[in-house]
Amino acid sequence: MSAPKKRNFKIEAFKHRVELDPKYAEKTWRILEHAINEIYNHNASGLSFEELYRNAYNMVLHKYGEKLYSGLVATMTWHLKEISRSIEAAQGGLFLEELNRKWEEHNKALQMIRDILMYMDRTFVPINHKTPVHELGLNLWRDNIIYSSKIQTRLLDTLLDLIQRERKGEVINRGLMRNVTKMLMDLGSSVYQENFEKPFLEVSASFYSLESQQFIECCDCGEYLKKAERRLNEEIERVSHYLDSKSETKITFVVETEMIANHMQRLVHMENSGLVNMLVDDRYEDLSRMYSLFRRVPEGLSMIREVMTVHLRETGKQLVSDPDRLKDPVDFVQHLLDAKDKYDKVNSTAFNNDKTFQNALNSSFEYFINLNNRSPEFISLYVDDKLRKGLKGVSEEDVEAVLDKVMMLFRYLQEKDVFEKYYKQHLAKRLLSGKTISDDAERSMIVKLKTECGYQFTSKLEGMFTDMKTSQDTMQGFYASQSFDSGDSPTLAVQVLTTGSWPTQPSPSCNLPAEILGVCERFRAYYLGTHTGRRLTWQTNMGTADIKATFGKGQKHELNVSTYQMCVLMLFNSSDHMSYKEIVQATGIPAAELKRCLQSLACVKGKNVLRKEPMSKDIAEDDVFYFNDKFTSKFFKVKIGTVVAQKESEPEKQETRQRVEEDRKPQIEAAIVRIMKSRRVLDHNNIVAEVTKQLQARFLPNPVVIKKRIESLIEREFLERDKADRKLYRYLA
Repeated sequence: MSAPKKRNFKIEAFKHRVELDPKYAEKTWRILEHAINEIYNHNASGLSFEELYRNAYNMVLHKYGEKLYSGLVATMTWHLKEISRSIEAAQGGLFLEELNRKWEEHNKALQMIRDILMYMDRTFVPINHKTPVHELGLNLWRDNIIYSSKIQTRLLDTLLDLIQRERKGEVINRGLMRNVTKMLMDLGSSVYQENFEKPFLEVSASFYSLESQQFIECCDCGEYLKKAERRLNEEIERVSHYLDSKSETKITFVVETEMIANHMQRLVHMENSGLVNMLVDDRYEDLSRMYSLFRRVPEGLSMIREVMTVHLRETGKQLVSDPDRLKDPVDFVQHLLDAKDKYDKVNSTAFNNDKTFQNALNSSFEYFINLNNRSPEFISLYVDDKLRKGLKGVSEEDVEAVLDKVMMLFRYLQEKDVFEKYYKQHLAKRLLSGKTISDDAERSMIVKLKTECGYQFTSKLEGMFTDMKTSQDTMQGFYASQSFDSGDSPTLAVQVLTTGSWPTQPSPSCNLPAEILGVCERFRAYYLGTHTGRRLTWQTNMGTADIKATFGKGQKHELNVSTYQMCVLMLFNSSDHMSYKEIVQATGIPAAELKRCLQSLACVKGKNVLRKEPMSKDIAEDDVFYFNDKFTSKFFKVKIGTVVAQKESEPEKQETRQRVEEDRKPQIEAAIVRIMKSRRVLDHNNIVAEVTKQLQARFLPNPVVIKKRIESLIEREFLERDKADRKLYRYLA
């Protein structure tokens, strides 16, 4: 089907001319003027709006629109002047109420007038660029009422006075305030701003400037911040109740400037209550309030961050350099962990987990932990203490939590390779003495180190565990292949350690007792028979022994001692007393080790299976040692530990440091070669920067050492200097 055709209708004008009454316009306007007067006099109920609309329509149609429009302006202006006099006459608190009542009446009247003059509004007004009726009514109200010399100042003063009274705690009529401010907004944003908002902000700035000065003189920092926060919230609430929503940012800016920005320095550094006191006293609520208020003003958070960083670095520096703290490595690390927990809590509870604050905390901890070059050793000792006994009976989750905290400190270490050296030593002692609380905890720590530093870092640590497992299988094979008399022959348990994996130092072999030597030789023969191309070296400084001893009155005990202590005690099977020099000759134990060993056997109360003359704490070369027949203990098994310092002595520390420096050399050289291989030509400063960047995960290489390694590589013809520029290096393929 085809769509029906559209038919255009056309309305044509009358063919013959319509004659109008010459007084038509005047008569019609009088009717409309009377209607407008009646509307303003609240007598609109008797009016026929249909008839009035037709009259207005006809006036416009017959080209009397201008007369109608100018008559409307004159009539409304006259009524508004009458209204203005009525408002001016209102006394005291009735002033705003009268203004509000007249405004509501004017709006109702305006609505009716607009309905009557709708045709004029739609045709005459836009064609002749006149102001629409409703907008005209608002403009006339503005010019005759709001801008009236007797109303304008009075209105502003009344509004500001009411706000001031509300600030002082009085209850005001918020509904009336909302109506009046809405009236100003309806009259145009410029009317609201010029006749209320600007003076309001100026008066508010003066008020808060004065009040903040009074508060800061009489309050501590915490109280002041509470008052500032309350004032800020009051202003935000005030805006929501009766001001323009756009005023919120402006008035809050005034409060922030006068109460916070202008007093930041004084608040942060306030004596006995400023930021540092809040941090020391764990005042999380006050810290949170300070953070939320200071973040509103420029440079507020950076000031808190700087003061906190300076404080943390100072306290951290005191902590890591306190001689009393350094006496106990476990306590030293515990204090670091406690400080870390505290500041992490401050950041999460008070500072909204702010990343910039977290970065500041991390850089501060890294700064002061690395001030003490023994931090790597102490952290390793802390782990050693926890994995030996500190975490006994603790749940798996808690063990993980402790290890995670230690890993946080580990990340701050610049010399991670030094930590690795110590960790390897401590792990070796734990494994060989069977003192670890849990293999799972040990492996968990290694996994964490591996995740943090890569496979290379932990490959040797993992090799130590492999050796322990292999050694068990080796011993089972050894005993299965031998036929032992199950009598008094010694039982041997050997751990075969791969040289590269364990922190073994070449130690002079001591003279083992004949009874032990026989079993050791049999094991050597078995092991070398089953493994070709290997060499065994006994590490007697790392072993332990259980020996049975009979004292006076037939009292028997089982003594758990080190290999060195066993060698010494076995001498007393054939002699009641021996001099220090005779013991040295018979055992071949190094002097330092022997003295510690004899101290633990003769000078420790409750463990003194030997006695010495003269009796003293230290071992002298002319001392004589006797088997102590009178030794008693309530335990059948007696463990005699070796007197040993928990921390390294100064010479040992120097030796470890030297070994670390030696281990670093090939790593630095490898990094230089890698860089030069890819870059071919590079200047000295860039090589130093690149090497530092590559190695900083393990340690911070010293530029002087890098220079020496470059010289060494030039000597060995891996690199050469540029002939023109001595600071430029070339890679030699």
